[in-house]
Amino acid sequence: MLVKMNETIISTINQELEPLKKEMQGIRDSISFMNDKFEDIKKEQQSSNESVKKLELENIELKTTIQQISERLVNLEQQSRSNNLEVQCVPENKNENVYNILTQLSRVVNYEINDKDILHCTRIAKTNPSSTRPRSIVVQLASTRLRDQLLAAVVNYNRINPQEKLNSSHLGYAGLKSPVYVVEHLSPNNKALHAAARIKAKEMNYKYVWVRNGKIFVRKSEGAELIQIRNKNSLSKII
Repeated sequence: MLVKMNETIISTINQELEPLKKEMQGIRDSISFMNDKFEDIKKEQQSSNESVKKLELENIELKTTIQQISERLVNLEQQSRSNNLEVQCVPENKNENVYNILTQLSRVVNYEINDKDILHCTRIAKTNPSSTRPRSIVVQLASTRLRDQLLAAVVNYNRINPQEKLNSSHLGYAGLKSPVYVVEHLSPNNKALHAAARIKAKEMNYKYVWVRNGKIFVRKSEGAELIQIRNKNSLSKII
């Protein structure tokens, strides 16, 4: 009798617990489903992170490649001017002959050049149209050697004539004397970089800023470290 009663109680309890068991199983199934979904999302997130890192690396490589190509183009553009000189601040005259101006300049600095040495010579447009300075004269010489020797002759002339450096009167212009400058013909990019280097060097009390073979250099004082300014980032070296 007691056994039968116990079986009845157990059966009743099992019947009462059955819905709860089903509910608990449903909860376990839901948790398992959610866990599987979480793992899937986790894997997708990891895959996305890897893709982002890969894209970031590719972006860095692309930027480096573009920078390298840009520097090559700048160098090629400058190399195309390797035989050129730019003569600045020569007064303009409607009937002028720029070839004669150049041959006269060469006589003044004691390094005469012949007509055959001048491949091309012309005034160029102003970088800043509002500037009151005369348009520069660009001359293309027959070789880089001629360019360097004429430039060296100008530098030497100015060194030995500090009170009467090359000026407009030497080229036959009457009236108020104005300085005439002879420099390497820089590409637009290097010209802008040179200007920025001069400004930064002046701010930081650097004594020397110069150009040699299209390359820009600065030095704070005599005997100090020489710094080459290759691009805008190099300006940060002027400290």
